[in-house]
Amino acid sequence: MPRFFSNKRLILLLVGVIVLVALISFSLKDRQNATLPEQIVKDVVGFGQSLFSKPAHYITGTLDKIDGILNTYEENKHLKARLKEYASTQAELSDVKAENKKLREIIGKETSLRDYEPIQATVISRNPDQWEEKIVIDQGSVEGVKLNMAVITANGLVGKVVLVTPFTSTVELLSTENRNFRVAAVIPGEEAIFGLIEGYDPARGELIMKRIDSNFDVKEGQKVESSGLGGIFPKGLLIGEVTEVSTDDYGLTKLAYIRPAADFSMLDHVMVAKRTSRISSGTDGIVEVEVEPEVEEEGEDGS
Repeated sequence: MPRFFSNKRLILLLVGVIVLVALISFSLKDRQNATLPEQIVKDVVGFGQSLFSKPAHYITGTLDKIDGILNTYEENKHLKARLKEYASTQAELSDVKAENKKLREIIGKETSLRDYEPIQATVISRNPDQWEEKIVIDQGSVEGVKLNMAVITANGLVGKVVLVTPFTSTVELLSTENRNFRVAAVIPGEEAIFGLIEGYDPARGELIMKRIDSNFDVKEGQKVESSGLGGIFPKGLLIGEVTEVSTDDYGLTKLAYIRPAADFSMLDHVMVAKRTSRISSGTDGIVEVEVEPEVEEEGEDGS
Protein backbone atom coordinates (compact mmCIF):
# COMPACT_ATOMS: atom_id res chain seq x y z
CA MET A 1 0.00 0.00 0.00
CA PRO A 2 2.73 2.59 0.81
CA ARG A 3 4.39 1.64 -2.46
CA PHE A 4 1.13 2.37 -4.30
CA PHE A 5 0.84 5.84 -2.79
CA SER A 6 4.51 6.46 -3.52
CA ASN A 7 3.95 5.65 -7.22
CA LYS A 8 0.84 7.82 -7.25
CA ARG A 9 2.77 10.79 -5.90
CA LEU A 10 5.46 10.18 -8.51
CA ILE A 11 2.86 10.19 -11.29
CA LEU A 12 1.33 13.43 -9.98
CA LEU A 13 4.79 14.96 -9.79
CA LEU A 14 5.55 14.01 -13.40
CA VAL A 15 2.21 15.39 -14.60
CA GLY A 16 2.85 18.62 -12.72
CA VAL A 17 6.32 18.98 -14.27
CA ILE A 18 4.88 18.39 -17.76
CA VAL A 19 2.14 21.00 -17.23
CA LEU A 20 4.69 23.47 -15.83
CA VAL A 21 7.04 23.02 -18.80
CA ALA A 22 4.12 23.45 -21.22
CA LEU A 23 3.04 26.69 -19.52
CA ILE A 24 6.61 28.03 -19.54
CA SER A 25 7.09 27.24 -23.25
CA PHE A 26 3.74 28.88 -24.08
CA SER A 27 4.60 32.03 -22.13
CA LEU A 28 8.05 32.32 -23.76
CA LYS A 29 6.67 31.93 -27.27
CA ASP A 30 7.12 35.08 -29.39
CA ARG A 31 3.56 36.01 -30.33
CA GLN A 32 2.09 39.03 -32.08
CA ASN A 33 -1.53 38.40 -31.04
CA ALA A 34 -2.71 38.37 -27.44
CA THR A 35 -5.42 35.93 -26.39
CA LEU A 36 -8.70 37.27 -25.00
CA PRO A 37 -7.76 36.57 -21.35
CA GLU A 38 -4.39 38.26 -21.93
CA GLN A 39 -6.09 41.30 -23.46
CA ILE A 40 -8.43 41.61 -20.48
CA VAL A 41 -5.62 41.21 -17.94
CA LYS A 42 -3.31 43.64 -19.81
CA ASP A 43 -6.02 46.27 -20.17
CA VAL A 44 -7.08 46.02 -16.51
CA VAL A 45 -3.46 46.09 -15.29
CA GLY A 46 -2.69 48.90 -17.72
CA PHE A 47 -5.59 50.97 -16.37
CA GLY A 48 -4.38 50.43 -12.82
CA GLN A 49 -0.81 51.30 -13.73
CA SER A 50 -1.94 54.47 -15.50
CA LEU A 51 -3.62 55.62 -12.25
CA PHE A 52 -0.21 55.55 -10.57
CA SER A 53 2.06 56.45 -13.50
CA LYS A 54 0.29 59.67 -14.53
CA PRO A 55 0.50 61.29 -11.05
CA ALA A 56 4.13 60.18 -10.87
CA HIS A 57 4.83 61.77 -14.26
CA TYR A 58 3.07 64.94 -13.07
CA ILE A 59 5.24 65.15 -9.94
CA THR A 60 8.37 64.46 -11.97
CA GLY A 61 7.38 67.12 -14.48
CA THR A 62 6.80 69.63 -11.68
CA LEU A 63 10.24 68.96 -10.22
CA ASP A 64 11.78 69.33 -13.68
CA LYS A 65 10.03 72.69 -14.08
CA ILE A 66 11.43 73.88 -10.75
CA ASP A 67 14.90 72.79 -11.79
CA GLY A 68 14.40 74.56 -15.12
CA ILE A 69 13.47 77.80 -13.36
CA LEU A 70 16.66 77.62 -11.30
CA ASN A 71 18.71 77.24 -14.48
CA THR A 72 16.80 79.82 -16.51
CA TYR A 73 19.55 82.44 -16.44
CA GLU A 74 22.23 80.18 -17.94
CA GLU A 75 19.80 78.78 -20.48
CA ASN A 76 18.76 82.28 -21.49
CA LYS A 77 22.37 83.23 -22.26
CA HIS A 78 22.84 80.09 -24.32
CA LEU A 79 19.59 80.62 -26.24
CA LYS A 80 20.48 84.21 -27.10
CA ALA A 81 23.78 83.02 -28.53
CA ARG A 82 21.95 80.53 -30.74
CA LEU A 83 19.10 82.86 -31.77
CA LYS A 84 20.78 84.32 -34.86
CA GLU A 85 21.80 80.87 -36.09
CA TYR A 86 18.25 79.58 -35.56
CA ALA A 87 16.71 82.50 -37.47
CA SER A 88 18.88 81.91 -40.54
CA THR A 89 18.24 78.17 -40.42
CA GLN A 90 14.50 78.72 -40.10
CA ALA A 91 14.49 81.02 -43.14
CA GLU A 92 16.41 78.45 -45.17
CA LEU A 93 14.04 75.68 -44.05
CA SER A 94 11.01 77.73 -45.11
CA ASP A 95 12.50 78.20 -48.57
CA VAL A 96 13.21 74.47 -48.87
CA LYS A 97 9.67 73.57 -47.77
CA ALA A 98 8.13 75.99 -50.26
CA GLU A 99 10.30 74.65 -53.07
CA ASN A 100 9.52 71.07 -52.12
CA LYS A 101 5.77 71.83 -52.13
CA LYS A 102 5.98 73.38 -55.60
CA LEU A 103 7.95 70.44 -56.98
CA ARG A 104 5.47 67.94 -55.55
CA GLU A 105 2.60 69.88 -57.10
CA ILE A 106 4.38 69.82 -60.46
CA ILE A 107 4.78 66.03 -60.48
CA GLY A 108 1.36 65.45 -58.88
CA LYS A 109 2.78 63.66 -55.85
CA GLU A 110 0.47 63.80 -52.84
CA THR A 111 2.15 61.39 -50.43
CA SER A 112 5.60 61.22 -48.93
CA LEU A 113 7.63 58.63 -47.07
CA ARG A 114 7.98 61.24 -44.33
CA ASP A 115 4.24 61.65 -43.72
CA TYR A 116 2.73 60.23 -40.55
CA GLU A 117 0.02 61.03 -38.03
CA PRO A 118 1.28 61.12 -34.42
CA ILE A 119 -0.65 59.32 -31.68
CA GLN A 120 0.33 60.65 -28.24
CA ALA A 121 0.95 58.00 -25.57
CA THR A 122 2.31 57.64 -22.04
CA VAL A 123 4.59 54.86 -20.80
CA ILE A 124 2.72 53.06 -18.02
CA SER A 125 4.99 50.12 -17.22
CA ARG A 126 8.38 48.50 -17.80
CA ASN A 127 9.49 45.01 -16.87
CA PRO A 128 12.74 45.18 -14.83
CA ASP A 129 13.94 42.01 -16.60
CA GLN A 130 13.36 43.66 -20.01
CA TRP A 131 14.10 47.30 -19.09
CA GLU A 132 16.16 47.91 -22.23
CA GLU A 133 13.91 45.84 -24.48
CA LYS A 134 10.19 46.60 -24.05
CA ILE A 135 7.77 49.16 -22.64
CA VAL A 136 3.97 49.29 -22.34
CA ILE A 137 2.02 52.40 -23.39
CA ASP A 138 -1.55 53.50 -22.67
CA GLN A 139 -2.82 53.58 -26.28
CA GLY A 140 -4.18 50.56 -28.16
CA SER A 141 -6.26 49.54 -31.15
CA VAL A 142 -9.16 51.75 -30.03
CA GLU A 143 -6.96 54.80 -30.75
CA GLY A 144 -5.74 53.39 -34.07
CA VAL A 145 -2.49 51.78 -32.95
CA LYS A 146 -1.48 48.77 -35.06
CA LEU A 147 1.33 46.25 -35.17
CA ASN A 148 4.75 47.45 -36.39
CA MET A 149 3.96 51.17 -36.10
CA ALA A 150 7.06 53.23 -35.29
CA VAL A 151 7.36 54.80 -31.83
CA ILE A 152 9.32 58.04 -31.36
CA THR A 153 10.11 60.78 -28.87
CA ALA A 154 11.05 64.42 -29.45
CA ASN A 155 14.68 63.27 -29.67
CA GLY A 156 14.29 60.44 -32.15
CA LEU A 157 13.22 56.87 -32.91
CA VAL A 158 12.88 54.46 -29.98
CA GLY A 159 11.19 51.31 -31.37
CA LYS A 160 8.06 49.76 -32.84
CA VAL A 161 4.77 48.25 -31.66
CA VAL A 162 4.89 44.44 -31.34
CA LEU A 163 1.67 43.67 -29.41
CA VAL A 164 -1.66 45.51 -29.36
CA THR A 165 -4.71 45.21 -27.12
CA PRO A 166 -7.74 47.53 -27.23
CA PHE A 167 -6.30 49.95 -24.64
CA THR A 168 -2.55 49.21 -24.35
CA SER A 169 0.39 48.39 -26.63
CA THR A 170 3.78 46.77 -26.10
CA VAL A 171 6.73 48.51 -27.76
CA GLU A 172 10.01 46.77 -28.57
CA LEU A 173 12.91 49.21 -28.24
CA LEU A 174 15.87 49.62 -30.58
CA SER A 175 18.05 48.47 -27.69
CA THR A 176 16.52 44.99 -27.83
CA GLU A 177 18.71 41.93 -28.25
CA ASN A 178 16.24 40.53 -30.80
CA ARG A 179 18.38 39.85 -33.91
CA ASN A 180 15.28 39.94 -36.14
CA PHE A 181 14.65 43.60 -35.32
CA ARG A 182 16.10 45.65 -38.19
CA VAL A 183 15.66 49.26 -39.28
CA ALA A 184 16.40 50.49 -42.81
CA ALA A 185 18.68 53.48 -42.18
CA VAL A 186 20.49 56.16 -44.16
CA ILE A 187 23.31 58.61 -43.53
CA PRO A 188 22.14 61.74 -45.41
CA GLY A 189 24.53 63.90 -47.39
CA GLU A 190 25.50 64.78 -50.94
CA GLU A 191 25.39 61.04 -51.58
CA ALA A 192 23.09 59.03 -49.29
CA ILE A 193 24.70 56.05 -47.54
CA PHE A 194 22.30 53.21 -46.81
CA GLY A 195 22.54 50.40 -44.28
CA LEU A 196 20.61 48.43 -41.67
CA ILE A 197 20.43 48.92 -37.92
CA GLU A 198 21.00 45.35 -36.74
CA GLY A 199 21.73 44.81 -33.09
CA TYR A 200 22.68 46.71 -29.95
CA ASP A 201 25.94 46.65 -27.99
CA PRO A 202 24.94 46.86 -24.29
CA ALA A 203 28.55 47.38 -23.19
CA ARG A 204 28.88 50.50 -25.36
CA GLY A 205 25.23 51.49 -25.12
CA GLU A 206 25.20 51.95 -28.89
CA LEU A 207 23.35 50.63 -31.92
CA ILE A 208 25.12 48.76 -34.73
CA MET A 209 24.63 49.78 -38.36
CA LYS A 210 25.68 47.04 -40.78
CA ARG A 211 25.79 46.33 -44.53
CA ILE A 212 27.30 49.70 -45.46
CA ASP A 213 28.93 49.68 -48.91
CA SER A 214 32.71 49.74 -48.43
CA ASN A 215 33.05 52.31 -51.23
CA PHE A 216 31.42 55.02 -49.08
CA ASP A 217 33.39 57.17 -46.66
CA VAL A 218 31.54 57.16 -43.35
CA LYS A 219 32.81 59.64 -40.78
CA GLU A 220 32.33 60.05 -37.05
CA GLY A 221 29.71 62.61 -36.12
CA GLN A 222 27.45 61.98 -39.12
CA LYS A 223 23.73 61.72 -38.37
CA VAL A 224 21.77 58.52 -39.04
CA GLU A 225 18.07 58.56 -39.96
CA SER A 226 15.40 56.07 -40.99
CA SER A 227 15.33 55.72 -44.78
CA GLY A 228 11.60 54.99 -45.03
CA LEU A 229 12.29 52.12 -47.43
CA GLY A 230 11.52 49.28 -45.03
CA GLY A 231 7.76 49.81 -45.19
CA ILE A 232 7.37 50.41 -41.43
CA PHE A 233 9.33 53.44 -40.23
CA PRO A 234 8.65 56.85 -41.82
CA LYS A 235 11.56 58.56 -43.55
CA GLY A 236 13.69 61.10 -41.72
CA LEU A 237 13.30 59.91 -38.11
CA LEU A 238 16.57 60.62 -36.30
CA ILE A 239 18.22 57.45 -35.00
CA GLY A 240 21.58 58.68 -33.74
CA GLU A 241 25.13 59.72 -34.52
CA VAL A 242 28.12 57.75 -35.82
CA THR A 243 30.82 57.26 -33.16
CA GLU A 244 33.07 54.64 -34.77
CA VAL A 245 33.49 52.98 -38.16
CA SER A 246 35.06 49.58 -38.88
CA THR A 247 34.62 46.62 -41.21
CA ASP A 248 32.47 43.55 -40.68
CA ASP A 249 33.82 40.09 -39.90
CA TYR A 250 34.39 39.31 -43.57
CA GLY A 251 35.80 42.69 -44.59
CA LEU A 252 33.29 43.09 -47.43
CA THR A 253 31.14 45.86 -45.95
CA LYS A 254 31.52 48.53 -43.30
CA LEU A 255 30.05 48.58 -39.82
CA ALA A 256 29.30 51.67 -37.74
CA TYR A 257 28.46 52.19 -34.08
CA ILE A 258 25.61 54.64 -33.55
CA ARG A 259 25.00 56.64 -30.38
CA PRO A 260 21.17 56.69 -30.01
CA ALA A 261 19.49 60.09 -30.16
CA ALA A 262 16.83 58.99 -27.65
CA ASP A 263 17.47 57.89 -24.08
CA PHE A 264 15.93 54.42 -23.81
CA SER A 265 16.27 54.30 -20.02
CA MET A 266 14.21 57.47 -19.43
CA LEU A 267 10.98 57.18 -21.40
CA ASP A 268 7.72 58.69 -20.18
CA HIS A 269 5.88 60.30 -23.11
CA VAL A 270 6.14 58.89 -26.64
CA MET A 271 4.37 59.16 -30.00
CA VAL A 272 3.17 56.35 -32.24
CA ALA A 273 3.75 57.23 -35.92
CA LYS A 274 0.77 56.23 -38.05
CA ARG A 275 2.06 56.27 -41.62
CA THR A 276 -0.03 57.72 -44.43
CA SER A 277 1.97 55.92 -47.13
CA ARG A 278 3.68 52.58 -47.43
CA ILE A 279 6.19 50.82 -49.67
CA SER A 280 5.26 47.98 -52.02
CA SER A 281 7.07 46.20 -54.84
CA GLY A 282 5.45 45.88 -58.23
CA THR A 283 5.65 42.88 -60.51
CA ASP A 284 8.44 44.54 -62.45
CA GLY A 285 10.53 44.97 -59.31
CA ILE A 286 10.07 48.75 -59.15
CA VAL A 287 9.42 50.15 -55.70
CA GLU A 288 6.37 52.41 -55.55
CA VAL A 289 4.75 54.62 -52.94
CA GLU A 290 1.09 53.90 -52.32
CA VAL A 291 -1.56 55.67 -50.25
CA GLU A 292 -2.26 53.73 -47.08
CA PRO A 293 -5.77 52.16 -47.10
CA GLU A 294 -8.17 52.69 -44.23
CA VAL A 295 -7.49 49.18 -42.95
CA GLU A 296 -3.71 49.05 -42.60
CA GLU A 297 -1.93 45.81 -43.32
CA GLU A 298 0.49 44.40 -40.78
CA GLY A 299 4.08 45.20 -41.66
CA GLU A 300 6.78 42.63 -42.05
CA ASP A 301 9.12 41.97 -39.15
CA GLY A 302 12.36 43.72 -38.87
CA SER A 303 12.48 46.71 -41.24
